[in-house]
Amino acid sequence: MTAKIAISLPDEYVSAARRAVEQGRAPSVSAYIADAMAMRERTDSLRDLLDELDHELGPPTQEELDWADEILGTA
Repeated sequence: MTAKIAISLPDEYVSAARRAVEQGRAPSVSAYIADAMAMRERTDSLRDLLDELDHELGPPTQEELDWADEILGTA
């Protein structure tokens, strides 16, 4: 089910959404915005999970952060 709503966006966001449609990266402006919202939901859910893990297990140690940097190549 979908609902039709009216929203206000900064001009640059509208331009970006229309460009994505013109370039075939989204089927419509509505789909582009829905995809952006879905991505935000996933990000928020992941942040919530990480916060829960920090609360349960404590934050990562500096040693663990250094290990992650090395594995990811961000050191």
